[in-house]
Formats: sequence, structure tokens, C-alpha cells
Amino acid sequence: MKKSESSKKRILVIEDEPVLGLLCKRVLTSSGFDVDVVNNGLDAKKVAEEKGYDLCVSDIRLPGMTGIELYEHWIATKNPIAERLIFITGDTMNNYVRDFLKKTDQPCVMKPFEPEDLVAAVRKALL
Repeated sequence: MKKSESSKKRILVIEDEPVLGLLCKRVLTSSGFDVDVVNNGLDAKKVAEEKGYDLCVSDIRLPGMTGIELYEHWIATKNPIAERLIFITGDTMNNYVRDFLKKTDQPCVMKPFEPEDLVAAVRKALL
């Protein structure tokens, strides 16, 4: 039986690479999620305040406002999405990024990733 539209978990994907954003949307939509995609941190900040999301999947390197800055903003403003955030990145050689991920203990999916790895991380985060 197909889930009703109202019972689908809503996910915000923040990814500045259009092909990867589209891939994330397709993979997560086909797994039963309702997905919105934005391509920069400033748009993500705005849409997250306007709509209620169950989870956010965000690249770390974003134009306008990085995923790290976005996370810190959500922590400072007590937006609950900060506690339901999965990062995606290929930039783990950068000490700042590596230290941030270790300090916050936020889930992270490493680029390049297999679609099933993204779905698994999302399902785990929604438990």
C-alpha cells in the first residue's frame, strides 16, 4: 500500500551541484520521501524557516552560507532541524571540516556515495 502524501517524511536537500541535487531528490523520492532541493545556504535558511522538514541533507561547501554556518545558525536559533541534519561532503581532508564533524557528531555521507548509502543514512536519522 502506498503512503498517503501527508504521512511522507519531508526532507530538505541542500546541494549546489545540480546533477547531485537531482540525484538525491530522485533517490529519496523513490524511497517514499517528500523532497525539496535548494542549491545554496541562504535559500535553505529561508525555506527551512517557512516549511517544516523532518530532516535536512546538506553539502558542507555551499555558496552564500556554508552547511557549517547554516548548522550553527540553526543551533543558535534553536531550530530543531539542526538535530536532524546529515552532511554530505567530499572535503574530509580539510582539518576544519574534519574537526567540525568530529566535534558535532553529525552524521555524514562521504562523496561519492552510492544511492543506497544515502537512503540508509536518512532512514537511520529518522528513527
